[in-house]
Amino acid sequence: MTLDILSPEKSYHVDEVDSVTLPGTMGSFQILKNHAPLISSLRGGNITFFAQGHLKTLHVEEGFVEVQNNKITVCIDSIKKELSKK
Repeated sequence: MTLDILSPEKSYHVDEVDSVTLPGTMGSFQILKNHAPLISSLRGGNITFFAQGHLKTLHVEEGFVEVQNNKITVCIDSIKKELSKK
């Protein structure tokens, strides 16, 4: 899957992710490969994704996500902080 995280001040593009966990307005949810098409609103919180053997976390403001054909596009107001874990 590919992941694009877009904000007015910064963009992240990750070619291959195994999973993405997002802070939905009704609660956190996870996206895995071949997920059904989805559009959802997001609240402020952490976006966590597993890519190239590393777990990465971004603390973000509210926004939206679209999932279609193994492409995840996240549009957010801002990225507050980048937290990296291994």
